[in-house]
Amino acid sequence: MLHVALPNPNHKVKHLKLLFFSHVGLVPPLHQRSPSSLTHQKLAMAKQFIPLSSSILVAVISLFLVSTLVPGVGSIGVNYGTVANNLPPPPQVAHFLLESTVINRVKLYDANPDILKAFAHTGIAVTVTVPNDQIPRLTKLNFARQWVEDNVQPYTPATNIVRILVGNEVITTADKMLIGNLVPAMQTLHTALVAASLDRRIQVSTPHSLGVLSNSSPPSSGKFRLGYDIHVLKPLLSFLRATKSPFMINPYPFFGCSPDTLDYALFRPNAGVLDENTGLLYTNMLDAQLDAVFLAMKVLGFDDLEIVIAETGWPSMGDSTQVGVDANVASEYNGNLKRHVSSGAGTPLMPNRTFETYIFALFNEDLKPGPTSERNFGLFQPDMTPVYDIGILRPTARSSIPNNPTPVPRVAPSNPTPRSSKRKQWCLPKTGADDNALQRNIDYVCGLGLDCGPIQQHGACFLPNTVRAHAAFAMNLYYQSTGNNDSDCDFDQTGAITNVDPSYGKCQY
Repeated sequence: MLHVALPNPNHKVKHLKLLFFSHVGLVPPLHQRSPSSLTHQKLAMAKQFIPLSSSILVAVISLFLVSTLVPGVGSIGVNYGTVANNLPPPPQVAHFLLESTVINRVKLYDANPDILKAFAHTGIAVTVTVPNDQIPRLTKLNFARQWVEDNVQPYTPATNIVRILVGNEVITTADKMLIGNLVPAMQTLHTALVAASLDRRIQVSTPHSLGVLSNSSPPSSGKFRLGYDIHVLKPLLSFLRATKSPFMINPYPFFGCSPDTLDYALFRPNAGVLDENTGLLYTNMLDAQLDAVFLAMKVLGFDDLEIVIAETGWPSMGDSTQVGVDANVASEYNGNLKRHVSSGAGTPLMPNRTFETYIFALFNEDLKPGPTSERNFGLFQPDMTPVYDIGILRPTARSSIPNNPTPVPRVAPSNPTPRSSKRKQWCLPKTGADDNALQRNIDYVCGLGLDCGPIQQHGACFLPNTVRAHAAFAMNLYYQSTGNNDSDCDFDQTGAITNVDPSYGKCQY
């Protein structure tokens, strides 16, 4: 098994952006506003755009909207990804969700106009996303207003848009420009919503991976990464508090479990894990992850904010190196998840509460790169037959589904031919692998003297300029150079073998 060495500073791949940063002043602190009067806050923010008489009218209407349209908690939604070439048309999807399932929320990774039109008059709550690459431009008020005008106003209120997400897992991209502009972009977008009288209907937030934490085990050690905590996350949390918006996190027990902790990850009966600092016993991994996030927020003084689970899920198929990847296990996780987050039990540190939760994903997406599991997180096949049922189908829909659907294999079919055959395999980062660990993988491989030129600036594989993309090249480079041994793709459990060629354009793996 390969144990990745600590990075040698002499072997840094200079153009890559490190996950950590220590310089101060990256994002100016958000001016603290009293949370006691939401109406006064919003009116003050809107004065420069809306006449006072209009502001009073907006305040009256908004009080009604708050009581009827603010997203509730404890409901189950899905992430509607579209990285596929075989998905049904959006009107068919919207009709299916409305008529055949109990799903009442969807989260999009863009603001696809066809999808937004399709969900008109369904009442399903829709979350849209501003792509990461638009974040710097979103700090300009004119651009933010135009974005709202183009992507929101033509569809609301017929389409129930309830939230706009600024980027996805921005902090763990390690892109300083995106990170530095994240909070200003959120503030400017909110100002544009105020000007359009939509701020009471539509929240602004951004989802994070667990990579924003420097520690998460035991939960009592939960803290945000040094450098992010004060200069990025504290202003971000201040903004969320001022606008009554939730902190959104993407916890994936699937990526944190091992054969020894599978029961713990799946909510099965188990001995539990004791947090010796608090004396609290954790009987499932999700609770532990959520409480680590809660305590990180509490350290900064923001334990009053709502936490939304923006992504979580389990694949129904995977590679041989992955633990618990079949339809039965996926059904078990997502079914237990649905019951747990809606039960009101809460977590050891957040008892008696429910969590708004978005399962990843609605469909299997056949064009997603990476390990087999990446293409098999869906609750439904593209023809809208369930991969498995976790109780989200309405009785009329469930009765039309065969009792014994075609079984899904536990892992992707293995190659029955000897290793000496011509069939090639590649080594790529696991989905959800921490960017800091992937950076160490890059440093290790390139420090060995292997040719990392293609991921240097102007190299064939330099773009996309992300830690994950560069780590994919470096990890596969090492795997190919050592004879394609399975153990050489372990990288401290951050790598996985795939039969799908990740090459693109002139970038050849």
